[in-house]
Amino acid sequence: MSKDHETPEERRERLRQEELKHPSSSIHGSNMSDLVGGLNWKVTGVIIVILIIILLVFLIG
Repeated sequence: MSKDHETPEERRERLRQEELKHPSSSIHGSNMSDLVGGLNWKVTGVIIVILIIILLVFLIG
């Protein structure tokens, strides 16, 4: 399929794949969405809860 007739989903995926091939950041293209995308939603929730608890401990103590 040519680039002129691709669906928006195909275009987004193609651009994402090109970006992964050529990361522009110094940490090889990793960002928070890559980290969270690789985790289970329950694990992500636990991490967020732990961060909130740590913040509350610092604010109270």
